[in-house]
Amino acid sequence: MRRGMLISAAQPAAGCTHRQTGAHDSEDVVTRNLLPIEAIAAKLGLSADDYERRSSVSAKLSLELLQRSPRGDGRGKMILVTATTPTSAGEGKTVTSIGLVQGLERIGKSAIITSREPSLGPVFGMKGGAAGGGRARIEPAEKINLHFHGDFHAITSAHNLLSALLDSHLFHGNSLDIDPEEVSWPRALDMNDRALRRVILSVAEPGQPQRDGNNRSSGFLITAASEIMAILALAADRRDLRERISRIVVSAGRQGAPVTAADLGATGPMLALLQEALLPNLVQTSEGTPALVHCGPFANIAHGTSSVISHQMGVRLADYVVNETGFASDLGLEKYMDLVMPSSGIQPSLVVLVTTVQSMRRQGEGATGEGDELTRGLANLAKHISIVRSFRVPVVVAINRFPGDSDSDLDLLRRCCVEQDAEFALSDAFAKGGEGAAALARKVVEVIDANPRIEPQTAYAAHHSAVEKITRVARSIYGAEDVAFSEQARQHLARFERWGFGGLPVCIAKTQYSLTADPECRVPPARWTLQVTDVHLSAGAGFLVAVAGSMLLMPGLPRVSRALSIDVDDQTGEITGMA
Repeated sequence: MRRGMLISAAQPAAGCTHRQTGAHDSEDVVTRNLLPIEAIAAKLGLSADDYERRSSVSAKLSLELLQRSPRGDGRGKMILVTATTPTSAGEGKTVTSIGLVQGLERIGKSAIITSREPSLGPVFGMKGGAAGGGRARIEPAEKINLHFHGDFHAITSAHNLLSALLDSHLFHGNSLDIDPEEVSWPRALDMNDRALRRVILSVAEPGQPQRDGNNRSSGFLITAASEIMAILALAADRRDLRERISRIVVSAGRQGAPVTAADLGATGPMLALLQEALLPNLVQTSEGTPALVHCGPFANIAHGTSSVISHQMGVRLADYVVNETGFASDLGLEKYMDLVMPSSGIQPSLVVLVTTVQSMRRQGEGATGEGDELTRGLANLAKHISIVRSFRVPVVVAINRFPGDSDSDLDLLRRCCVEQDAEFALSDAFAKGGEGAAALARKVVEVIDANPRIEPQTAYAAHHSAVEKITRVARSIYGAEDVAFSEQARQHLARFERWGFGGLPVCIAKTQYSLTADPECRVPPARWTLQVTDVHLSAGAGFLVAVAGSMLLMPGLPRVSRALSIDVDDQTGEITGMA
């Protein structure tokens, strides 16, 4: 499910959730009669003490569930859903994820989906709502797409409280001797607003003496790109959240040492703001299958998946957990394997790789070689199959069927899977819901049962240097020949190593539209070099961010935004135009 994304400066925002049009593109295909939240909780074996009811169809789960398994042995199978390289047509990764969990329940399996929360930026920007579509939605979709239990507001408030405490400290004498030129903590807003990318901050009133930090440059980032979002999504429990918040580095002092949130006394009040947001949200799909929707970090600046707490609860509550990772296998999947899995300890049992005829045809545009665009584009599917296999995890290709797909085109995708010795299944979840994904669900269970003792591996080892980690991802995942670091990137990396953060895992921020760092490059050249322009520190989240290419943390609205199509019925209060 799409919640927020880091935008490449050279490309418009495109989401993971497809909008299949044609015979099935209407609201009447969605069953809106939802089960009461008590019925969803009962499916998971929850008692009334295990959750806090927030509405007739939603609840917050208790952290006490982390200590026990209401059903089973707490060893549910984690299924990661990823995709081939995104295109503006959309690959339907969200719809396929929702359809799969519905399909698993339809074939008699205990299943739950763990999804990210939407960001208001894409909702009102180019893409619109992000709760799936057709007969594969997470409900109540409109509420999930908007304020949904206030989680994003809490994260925004906690982020900006730290910003305010920092500037207040500068105003009141700067006893920590913070260097204003080294402040790296911006402000946050969960909305696309390009006017806030660069701002000048003033901490003194006109006529007052000059103070540290007065008239310094800063800016805003969208909430989904905040380190607080990444921290909340990676926190194992309340104590871990406290420790992560305290480690946030906001600046360097004039003597060269890092200045943290703990130094500013910000840990306690920030934790208070995040107390409710730490609890996963329990809702349901359009067929009444349980769903946990929690957190929404970007898939490139951060790790691009729902919260570790929701994952831990998921494997305790169901036999199969479907978890969508952001964008394609080179981003969300890689970050799950290299960032999330080592931290949470939850290993995937299988990866579902979503692709479509339309996306493969677009990948073939401009490519040289024999055959038409669709045939040439299949190289992208083959590459992503190889990326999944590099982590030693079984893969099933989900061919997401669109209404206009011809049998001959679908056969080309099938033959590609056969040539790659990859299992596959057609999915028609948008039009038929769980029934349309039942074949995919049966194939997923079959492959998991046939591979009971897999040993997933990461792209690099914890003891490798940061440069080696970045290089290994660039070569083994992206297919780069080499990596080049700018002088600024080397200087920042050297500073972080002096501070003791050199051993952290790495998160490479690059465009989602290409395996390279160039969003226009659909077909990577035989030999290319990944250019790392900068390295940032996310000490609380626990990783280094290597920036490859030009990335924007605050998107802007398009000329005609989706916001203009959203309205409310005066009589019923129903929100319209969000799907």
